[in-house]
Amino acid sequence: MKSLILPKYVIVSALLAMTAAVMGLWLLQVIFSYLGELENLSDTYTLMDALRFILYRSPDFLVQFIPTGVLLGAVVGLGLLANNSELVIMRAAGISMYRIIGWVMLPAFIFVLLALVVNQFVLPITNQQAAAIKNDAIYSKIISINGYWSVVNEGNRQDVVYISYADSEGRLGEVKRYQLDDGNLVGALRANEGIYQQNTPATDQADGVATRYVWQLSGVDEVAINNNRVEKTHADTQTLTLPIAPTDVHLLTKEPEDLSLSDLYAHRQLMKYQGTRSVRHELAFWQKLFSPFAVLSLVLVASSFVFGSLRSQGLGLRIVLALLTGLLFSYLTDLAGFVALAAGLSPLLMALLPILLSAAVGVYLLNKKH
Repeated sequence: MKSLILPKYVIVSALLAMTAAVMGLWLLQVIFSYLGELENLSDTYTLMDALRFILYRSPDFLVQFIPTGVLLGAVVGLGLLANNSELVIMRAAGISMYRIIGWVMLPAFIFVLLALVVNQFVLPITNQQAAAIKNDAIYSKIISINGYWSVVNEGNRQDVVYISYADSEGRLGEVKRYQLDDGNLVGALRANEGIYQQNTPATDQADGVATRYVWQLSGVDEVAINNNRVEKTHADTQTLTLPIAPTDVHLLTKEPEDLSLSDLYAHRQLMKYQGTRSVRHELAFWQKLFSPFAVLSLVLVASSFVFGSLRSQGLGLRIVLALLTGLLFSYLTDLAGFVALAAGLSPLLMALLPILLSAAVGVYLLNKKH
C-alpha cells in the first residue's frame, strides 16, 4: 500500500490541475460565445434562444478544449510539484522521468474517455438541437446547400430530390423535388416534412431494380409546367420514393462534425458501397478516432516543459508556452485538414501528422539538455 502513495499523489495532483484547466477554458468559451450571440438577437431570436443555443453547443466546446486543457493541466500539475522540489526528491529516490510521466498520463485517459463518450453519444444530439434553434429563429429564409441531393436518371428524364434534414427514424425536414425532361424543368415540388412508411415492400430484385423506400410527404405545393403553361396545386399528402434507406439518408444529410464515430464509419461504408467517397467525412472519422493519441502526445509536450530544457523556467512562462502550444496544435490540425481537402492527400496521413509531430517534439525536448 505504501508503494501506491506516491503514484496516487502525482495522479491526484495532475487530475485536479487538468480538471481546473479544462473547466476554466470551457467556461470561458461558453461565456464569450454567449456574448457573441447577443449580436444576433432579434424578434425571433431572443436571449433565451441564445442561451439554449449555447447550452446545446457547450458539449462541443468541451471536446474542443480537452486537448489544450489537459496540456495546460499537466504543465501546472507537474510545475507545482517541481516548484516544491518534489520532483527532485522523486528523481533522487530512483524514480525515472518516464515513470512519472506515465502517472500523469493516467488522469489524461479520463478526459480521453470523456471526449470519446461525448463525441459518440452527446454531440450528435446537442449539435442537431443547436442547429434547429438557429434554423428556426434566424436562417429559416436562407437557402442552404447542405443536406442530401438525389439524382435519378430515367432515359431523358431526371428526378432531382433535395432533403434538408433527416433523422435515423425516417422523419424528413423540408423536401424539394425537381423534374427535368431533356434538361428542361417540367415540374417542381416542395413539402414541409415527410415520414417513412415502415411497411412498404421492396421492389423485385430479380428485375435488376434497386430497392425503393417510400416516404409520405405533408404540406405539399407542386408546380407543373406544360406547353408554357404553369399549374400550381396543393395537397395535404403525397408519396416520395428514393433508392436509399432512411438510416442512410440520415447520414447523408448531417455535417461530419455532427456525426458520431460509429456514424462516420457507417457513412464511410456507404460511400464505399456506392463507389464514391467524402474526404470531409473520412478526415473527421480519422481525427475522432486518433483524438486519444492527440491528448497523450500533448501530455508528452507538457512533461517536456518541466523535465526538459525549460525546467529552469518559471511556472508562469510554462503556462504561457502551454497555451501557445495548444493553440499551435489546434491550428496545425486544422491546417492538415485543409491540405487534405484541397490537395486530395490521404485523410489518414493528415490526421496522424499533427499527433506524430507533437509526440516527436515532446520526446526531443524531454531528452534535450541545457
